Amino acid sequence: MKTYPNYLLFFLLLLFFSCRSESAKEGAKTALQEDVNTAENSKDTEENLKDTAKLALANAKTILLRKEVPVLCYHQIRDWKASDSQRAHDDIIPPANFREHIKMLADSGYHTILPDELYDYLNYGKKLPAKPIMITFDDTDLDQYTVGASELKKNGFKGVFFIMTVSIGRPKYMSKAQIKELSDAGHVIASHTWNHKNFAQFTDEDWEIQIDKPTQTLEKLTGKKVQYFAYPYGVFKAANLHKLKEHGFKAAFILSTPMDEVNPIYTIRRVIDPGRYTAKNLYNSLQKSFNKKKTVALTLGK
Repeated sequence: MKTYPNYLLFFLLLLFFSCRSESAKEGAKTALQEDVNTAENSKDTEENLKDTAKLALANAKTILLRKEVPVLCYHQIRDWKASDSQRAHDDIIPPANFREHIKMLADSGYHTILPDELYDYLNYGKKLPAKPIMITFDDTDLDQYTVGASELKKNGFKGVFFIMTVSIGRPKYMSKAQIKELSDAGHVIASHTWNHKNFAQFTDEDWEIQIDKPTQTLEKLTGKKVQYFAYPYGVFKAANLHKLKEHGFKAAFILSTPMDEVNPIYTIRRVIDPGRYTAKNLYNSLQKSFNKKKTVALTLGK
């Protein structure tokens, strides 16, 4: 029988080195493409940083002159009790009324926005969707999760939940898991102090107790930065507004009263949706309250 050892060996060696050569070429090609992608990504990042650097924060006068975006505030969503005062009928909205109001907003073409969008609009003039509105909830009440978030979801809306951290896990209040679920679903979790202490009465110690520790609690819970704040009772102290920025907040929300002329970004106006309102009442109120012609004193910004 004939054998061809030399030819066979030569053929195998040729095949081996040919494969190695092709593999090396592919490896080099892949490495080159990765380098190109890295360079392009780096370039994109640099361009984004340049774009951001070009944007200067608006001054108070500019912010005050921008058209106000409606911001609604809700507390308890439950049926009224015989023991509730007439005043409570504003702060407490029955579930049926809440559902009608949210549906009216959706049917009327409103689009919910979140704090980052509002911040960018006020500071940089960034475009918002048609008929923007923000929906906020204070105090961590459980019905805000069971009724509030459920109705928002049905209508494709997102909301902002201002959490009073002392209440987390207590009866009739949200649990840690529920707050985390809201955050994961795209809602914004924000701060409403530890135990609802009046901001105007803060002592030096309260900045840690009422501000820093609640922020740490919520950031640990959600895994996200907490950068927005709502004043208990809507009450603020103008002399202390600058401290909110020092403690990591980008903006803060009040109730009803006009924005502060020096620090408007830390006094964004909200209005309570009264429980006694019909959906039509709410619609008309929004048109009247947030479509006023803006005027600002000429001394502003000097």
